[in-house]
Amino acid sequence: MSNQPQPQPQPQQPGQQIQINAEQKILTGVYSNVMRVLHRPEEFVLEFINIQPPVGEMVARVITTPGHIKRIAKVLQDNIDKYEAQYGKIPDVEGPIQNSEIGFKA
Repeated sequence: MSNQPQPQPQPQQPGQQIQINAEQKILTGVYSNVMRVLHRPEEFVLEFINIQPPVGEMVARVITTPGHIKRIAKVLQDNIDKYEAQYGKIPDVEGPIQNSEIGFKA
């Protein structure tokens, strides 16, 4: 172990670009037709599930802060509004599993 001082990370400057690295598996993405949301005082948990009866598989799980989930909700609504302005209203549809405890719920 060296006694040399370690360089300290520099705070991000406004407008500074951050390079994001991702493995090919992440870039490929996954398909989800069901999502479950859980929360505790300090975090929200988003579980993305792909149901292909008779089985389902959790394909991703995202854990984030209440402040960040609120920003996610706002940007999703903004993008839905832009999508509908360009392509027309997205119809409300039932989830893939009727009368189930699994699925998207408002």
